[in-house]
Formats: sequence, structure tokens, C-alpha cells
Amino acid sequence: MNTLVVYDSQFGNTQRLANAIAQTLREYGAARAVSVNQPESTELEGVDMLILGCPTQGWRPTPAIASLLENIATESWRDLKIACFDTRFHKPRWLTGSAAVRMAHALQLMGIAPIMPPESFFVTESHGPLASGEEARAVRWAQQLHEKVAESHTLLLAR
Repeated sequence: MNTLVVYDSQFGNTQRLANAIAQTLREYGAARAVSVNQPESTELEGVDMLILGCPTQGWRPTPAIASLLENIATESWRDLKIACFDTRFHKPRWLTGSAAVRMAHALQLMGIAPIMPPESFFVTESHGPLASGEEARAVRWAQQLHEKVAESHTLLLAR
């Protein structure tokens, strides 16, 4: 499994989670985390799973992640396993919004179904830090992503 985690991070919290997710997924194959601002963020050759992450800003993804979603060639993402996460305050979603939910919705409008529901990880203040236990929860989420992909692969082989 070759995984690419593309993230945008304002204060380092989302980057920290992206790196923890990529490091966890390296147990199962190649995985790397890259900033959405790096050219390799759109190089999908050989990538099996794409994970998008960013902070929630004004109930939405950051402009850089939104631009990536608006300017992709949909057909290049159709065969990928895709998942989305965000960082936000630990308050009701109707109050804070969720970039991950917005990203997943944008993907669904393109005919791409994320492999798991979008996930939010929590920060204590705008600048951080991450709330206690969130990095460990991101590791568990990455393991669940791998299990979901492995399960779908097993089902395909059984057909």
C-alpha cells in the first residue's frame, strides 16, 4: 500500500497529525506526508490511498486544500482510497464546522466516496496545542484506515 497524506497546517498541529498518520501507515507500506504547497502533493503515480487534512477555518477547509479539490482531474482520483481529517475546536460541529466534512462532501459531488467518514481531531486554542490524546487517536484512525482498505481488498479478491 502506497499512501500519500496531503495536509495544510497553519500552526503545526495538522502537520503533526499528518506525520503521525503517515508514520503509522509505513508499517503497511510506503507512506509520506507532504504539504499541499509542495509540488509532490499532486503526484499520484503509484499512490493507492490519499488522505487529505487541514484545519477548519470559518467552517471550511483552508483555501489551499479547497483549491486542490477544485482543480483536480477527477478521473485521476477515482481509483484511489481517500479519507479526510481536520483539526478544530472540541465543540459541537454545528458551532465550529468541519473542514473534513466539507472535503468529503466535495469528493462525493465528484462521484468519489471516501472509504471512512471524515474525522476531526481537536485543538485547545487556535494556535494549538492538540488536545490531550489526539495524536494517539490519529494513530488509531490510521490503523482503522488500513484495516478498511485491507478488508475491501480481501473482498475484491474473493469475487
